[in-house]
Amino acid sequence: MLRWALGLFLGIYSLTAAAIAPYIQGDKVQPGDLQTVAAVVEGKLKAAGFKPLGHYFPKGIPGRGVIVVSDDAILAKVRDMGGTNILAAPIRIGVSADGAVSYINLEYWYRAYLRQRFNEVAPLARDAQGRLARALGAGPEFGGDESAAELPRYRYMVGMERFEDEKNRLARHSSFAEALETVRHNLARGVADTSKVYEIVVPEKKVAVFGVAMHSPASGDAAIVNKINVQDRIAALPYELFIVNNEVMALYGRYRLALSFPDLSMGHFTRIVYAPEDIRNTLMTVAGGAR
Repeated sequence: MLRWALGLFLGIYSLTAAAIAPYIQGDKVQPGDLQTVAAVVEGKLKAAGFKPLGHYFPKGIPGRGVIVVSDDAILAKVRDMGGTNILAAPIRIGVSADGAVSYINLEYWYRAYLRQRFNEVAPLARDAQGRLARALGAGPEFGGDESAAELPRYRYMVGMERFEDEKNRLARHSSFAEALETVRHNLARGVADTSKVYEIVVPEKKVAVFGVAMHSPASGDAAIVNKINVQDRIAALPYELFIVNNEVMALYGRYRLALSFPDLSMGHFTRIVYAPEDIRNTLMTVAGGAR
């Protein structure tokens, strides 16, 4: 009995203590024009049951792009869950003109974004992860690692922001409909040098999530990625802007960037010390908030 109990304890401990990386390397495809490579990868994703939501080929990061897809079962589940759980709906895949393919590790991102509710989605995530692996290959995980137990309350270091932080709040409108219209209108106009990559809207739950491309040469996506040299982790993009009820929010940069690149040193992040506030100001403009 004691041996059985010890084995159970060790099994549970290993599950929660296991190191998880944010990205998985896929199998290479035929190199070529970036849009052609993306089309080949998208075809594999469609055949595996995923639905394309959008593409992003960031200005200033030549030969790199992102495909964003959804999975029907996961989307239905997070739709039912409502609230900030809508962040788990988009699935990001990185592509390169040299044929390299990578994609997000769903367990890593879902443990961080869904936190205490991860287990409700875990079986669906395992199924989707298996289909990604069969469609795109399953090479080594990369990009750093965090323990399963720490991801729900992740922060890069003491004093930095966690998933739920007041700095996430960008704007409050009179209704969900007004918040949604404001974001759509501003992205369509390209305010603050932005554009829309994708959107998922669940009106009955009053939640939505947008992928926002930030094009500013000084402080946009390319400036950040190039300054910290993480082009191989292009699947970190695009940044999410989300609406819950009448509030428009985005995860604060010191959380979202650190979660995306957990293996980087403080020296790397010092190069983009401006980024969290620049991102917040950019997305606040899109949200219709007062800077």
